[in-house]
Amino acid sequence: MTAINWTASKTETPARVASWRSMEAVTTGAKDAWLALFAEDAVVEDPVGPSMFDAEGKGHHGKEAISAFWDMTIANVERFEFAMHDSFAAGSECANVGTITAHLPGGARIDTEGVFVYNVGEDGLIKSLRAFWETERALATLKTP
Repeated sequence: MTAINWTASKTETPARVASWRSMEAVTTGAKDAWLALFAEDAVVEDPVGPSMFDAEGKGHHGKEAISAFWDMTIANVERFEFAMHDSFAAGSECANVGTITAHLPGGARIDTEGVFVYNVGEDGLIKSLRAFWETERALATLKTP
């Protein structure tokens, strides 16, 4: 599988383009490029609500917190694969539907099915990234070598 398998609509909208750039930065491990996609006051909720990454469920606010989120989550994965099979764009937002596969150290992998919503400002920068997925469903896919 390629790092990004996009079978959804390819109609370019600002939010969809931002989502593509976000996936590209994640698959190449380009933290600085990923952070550059976000507005200064952006919020990342991944997943939405309380989780192991955000006990209070309030999201990661601002670039410093979003950078810490990268270090806590994305940086600990050896390789990501994105399979997006649908995308709905409306106004300044898009909702991508698909699966993110994380290849973990030691050969384990986990599939996270969800809806990933991007909201951008007039400048095309991401104002919010909200990922709707269920921890238990993702953990149930864990495969170890």
